[in-house]
Amino acid sequence: MSGHSKWSTIKREKGAKDAKRGAVFTKIGNQIAIAARSGIDPTMNSVLAMAIESAKQANMPAANIQRAIDRVADKNAAVLEEITYEGMGPGGVGIIIETATDNKNRTFPEVRSALTKNGGRVADAGSVAFQFTRKGVINVIANGEDALLAILDAGAEDAIEEDGDIIVYTEQKELTKVRQALIDTGLTIKEAELQYVPNAHVVIDDPEVARKVLKILDALDDLDDVVNVHTNADITAEI
Repeated sequence: MSGHSKWSTIKREKGAKDAKRGAVFTKIGNQIAIAARSGIDPTMNSVLAMAIESAKQANMPAANIQRAIDRVADKNAAVLEEITYEGMGPGGVGIIIETATDNKNRTFPEVRSALTKNGGRVADAGSVAFQFTRKGVINVIANGEDALLAILDAGAEDAIEEDGDIIVYTEQKELTKVRQALIDTGLTIKEAELQYVPNAHVVIDDPEVARKVLKILDALDDLDDVVNVHTNADITAEI
């Protein structure tokens, strides 16, 4: 089930570097602002709570977090819209791009350019999405059989060890419940979010194609309006 490959590892490392430069704060701030529409109290709004947790892990200043929440009540603030685009990359890989934007007439051309300039293209709505399932994904700092059993007992659908952590998968509606159950068992959560998890992978074992795919994913992830990029590429090539 895992959609984690070289891209997931690179994205985590890249996100840490971007956070140090402050580049990721705009993305997280937009996620917080959108989540806050359903309620500004994180104790009553689990989506907002997770967005705030992500912000804290990225060392986002508390003032920035509060400013993002306050956008809900600010009538002068630009209205953010969540738009998901679909694309195809080299090797026939599928790409889903989640955005949060106050100007889709700016965002779509940027997404299209990032794809076409790097050997990809925009795909028709629904032509890629059917290859993925929306699921909760939790990164737990743990390893070993005992941790895996505890995670499954907490209601997880699946769990695998990867890079010294355990990646936990849940049904979309069960993410908050399972996340809290894991915390209650004493496990440490690195991150928890909804993702588009591929139903099957497209194996990329050609180094040149792998470099092209990663270049597209990187270009998309660099766009300020893009909050998440998902792919069914399983990059096994040494690059």
